[in-house]
Amino acid sequence: MSGPPQRVGTESSAERVEDDAEVVAQSLEQPELFARLYDRYAPDIHRYVARRLGDGMADDITADTFLTAFRIRARYDRAHTNARPWLYGIAGNLIGRHRRTEVRALKALARTGHDPVAASWSETWVEETDSRVAAQGPLAGALAALSAGDRHVLLLVAWADLSYQEVARALDIPVGTVRSRLNRARRKVRMALGADPTFVTDAAEVM
Repeated sequence: MSGPPQRVGTESSAERVEDDAEVVAQSLEQPELFARLYDRYAPDIHRYVARRLGDGMADDITADTFLTAFRIRARYDRAHTNARPWLYGIAGNLIGRHRRTEVRALKALARTGHDPVAASWSETWVEETDSRVAAQGPLAGALAALSAGDRHVLLLVAWADLSYQEVARALDIPVGTVRSRLNRARRKVRMALGADPTFVTDAAEVM
């Protein structure tokens, strides 16, 4: 089998599994069951990637995320009943390969207020009001100035809604490192936006 199936039929109550760890375990014998994780989490992963890199790359990276997860599923730690952080970690590694694309798009948005990648952020960054659109540039500039590690932690918390523990698991780093990176990233973003209180309000999603 070259990759995980995209979808499976509706699960009956007898077939329904209790948690993600069980899905992964059962998929070792029945590979088609892995599609249940795709059904559960692909929309979330796709939205996150689209926010980071734009809609144009979201389809491919989402597909690659689940293909990679399928291939390495035997190594999944079944002590974790929720596979979402694991999948975000895989997606993050793939996004990291396009770090220059992300930073280039953020810098372009900061410089001009418009970039093709940023078009996919119109509904997720800020509402379309004059003051909030004006905040996009400074916020994008602040994000572009962050180190890759700090930006990744910040956006996993702000956009993927992961807890500190889940981010630590996704990135395979200590929780203390997550806290220090997040605090540093928030401090730098606040400093970059602090000249205008409106920007700070509009940037609350990443603060």
